[in-house]
Amino acid sequence: MLPQWIKAVRATDLPNFHAFANGLDRDLAAVTAGLTLPWSSGIVEDHANRIKTIKRQMYGHASFAYLGRESYSPAEFSASARRS
Repeated sequence: MLPQWIKAVRATDLPNFHAFANGLDRDLAAVTAGLTLPWSSGIVEDHANRIKTIKRQMYGHASFAYLGRESYSPAEFSASARRS
């Protein structure tokens, strides 16, 4: 279905869509895999975005201990603090 859409886009007079279609076509195998395979990196991306947000919020205002406390739930933090 995607190759037919790319072919239809190339037949139009829309240069921005042409560039997008060319990018899809260059990496068609990866795009198809990303749309059809059951695996997802959503959870990893969520954690990375959460940590980046926390870092941006407290840039220059806190220590690593505070970052640890903010990036874990209270139960996780107290359990890890007891282990140390």
